[in-house]
Amino acid sequence: MNVSKDLIAASATPLILAILKECDSYGYAIIKRVKEMSESQLIWTEGMLYPVLHRLEEHLLIESYLKKSEAGRQRKYYRIKESGLAELELQKKQWEIVHNALARTWNEESNS
Repeated sequence: MNVSKDLIAASATPLILAILKECDSYGYAIIKRVKEMSESQLIWTEGMLYPVLHRLEEHLLIESYLKKSEAGRQRKYYRIKESGLAELELQKKQWEIVHNALARTWNEESNS
């Protein structure tokens, strides 16, 4: 199933923040983690991911740093900041409201 671009865009911030809460990560690994968590239902591209990472960094929710990879070259890693943790909690509450409203609506439909 193809998930709409609007839904992918809306879910990008909480997904990225949740992944970075687990551990610091870099772009390709974040893309792989999203694919893994969604059982290959969400396929992100670099063109979709990096603008979101840059926006989160501009809003001081995450920060980046360079670190050498096992191959010896520099890789840009991202880590969540305290403000990002607070934003993640807010996003969780907002998504729970949306999820609950949809679940109630769909439940009412199936009971009709």
